[in-house]
Formats: sequence, structure tokens, C-alpha cells
Amino acid sequence: MVDLSKLTAGKNLTEVEDGVLRYIIDHMDSMLKMGVRGVAKENFTSTSTIMRLTKKLGYSGFVDMYYKLLPLVNRARDNEDAGMQFINSFCSNSLLKYNSYEDIREFARRLGRLANGYVFLYATGFSAIPVEYLTKKLLVLGIKCIYSNGMDSIGVFENNLENMKMLIVVSRSGETDWVADRVKTARENGIFTVSFTNEAENRVSSITDMQFRIEDSNKLDDRNMMANTFFPNVFMLMELLIYEYHKVLQNMDKKEE
Repeated sequence: MVDLSKLTAGKNLTEVEDGVLRYIIDHMDSMLKMGVRGVAKENFTSTSTIMRLTKKLGYSGFVDMYYKLLPLVNRARDNEDAGMQFINSFCSNSLLKYNSYEDIREFARRLGRLANGYVFLYATGFSAIPVEYLTKKLLVLGIKCIYSNGMDSIGVFENNLENMKMLIVVSRSGETDWVADRVKTARENGIFTVSFTNEAENRVSSITDMQFRIEDSNKLDDRNMMANTFFPNVFMLMELLIYEYHKVLQNMDKKEE
């Protein structure tokens, strides 16, 4: 979809003119064939309204407006196609089989509503690797984060509960006691909890507010010695979450303009 905010800023378009412009953007493929009269007829207005719109936007006429708008529309369509290709790349594996895309969007929206709160991220063992990665990714985006793993004192977690708005944990098995204990404490303190675990029913996912499940092809491989796509897919899912968060940021920027 073409962002018209910059195109129309300061132009003082009427409601009718704004509607005509949106109609033109949505029907660019047939604009030249329709002509000024055709566009006016479809919008129940006059040809003078169309010509007044072109002048307000700084174009010399209807045809000039068409050829100046065409590249903008094509770029917007290319961006939409690229976005769909990015999302569709996740459909080739099991990520969207076990996870609702609405949950992915809701996670991104919650990040956008954090304000001055912190995100606390916790995991142990191999699961700490994607958690550390996500922490750095969020910090780059300006989100305040605290990362902790099994080597840290419980005080790192308990002494930051007051400012904690979200707890994110990764537990491949979903049965790690230290992870479950932190989730329980967070929920008792009204903190929103998010878990990344394997796809089977497990203790951690059952007690978190939002659950992301990733297929684990070797659930009995406790020492993570065998080849497994669990951790690569955790990274993939995290990138999809970040992708949706960028869209949240874009919407926030539009509202501020």
C-alpha cells in the first residue's frame, strides 16, 4: 500500500480529493484508459475536481500526475511482494504450523507498548545462545533488556522485577526447573511471559501467557549431540518476530507525522 502522508502533506486536500487520489492509486493500471472523465464518473464528482487535485499535488495535468505517481506505486508493490516472500519463506518449514501469525503480531505490538519497562530474557545451556542473540537484536532496536542465564545469581532476576514488563524464556524441553520457577515468579508479579519450547505439551509453555512452539526432531537427545533443526528454527522465528516489530515501528512513525 502506498503511503500518501508525505505526498499529501500541506496540500489541504478535501475529503473528496483525498478519496479520488486513493482511487487513482488503487487503479493505476487503468488510469490512462479511463482518463479524467472516467475517474470523475467513478468517483461521482466533476472533471474540475480531478484537475484541481493535480494542481494541488504540483502536477501540470492528469497525464503528468499518472507518470509521476506510477513509479511510487510500483515501488510500493515491490516492497509488498518482498514482504510476502519473506513471510512465505517461513511456510516451508514447521514454524507456522505450530504458531499463530496473530500471536507473532501481538508479540510485536506488545514490544511497541513497553514504554520505559525492561524485557528480561532467560535461558540455560544451549538455549542461552538464541536468547543472547535476541537480547542484542532488541538492544539495537532501542528496547531495554536484561539477559541472564543459568550461571547468574537469582538476584539478577528478583532484583529487577519492579521494572520488568516482559519475561522471555527459551527452554528446548520446556521442563527446566530454573526456567519454570522464573516464569511462575514473573506471573505472580503481573509480568507478561513468553516462552519458546518444543512443540510437545510441556510445563513451561503451559504456564506462560504466550507460547511459541518449535518442532524438535530429537527430543531424547538431552545433550544436543545429534543434528537438530530446533535451534536454527528458534532463530528463524525470532527474525520473523523482529520483522513484525519493524512494521509496528513504521505504523508508530506514521501516527506521529
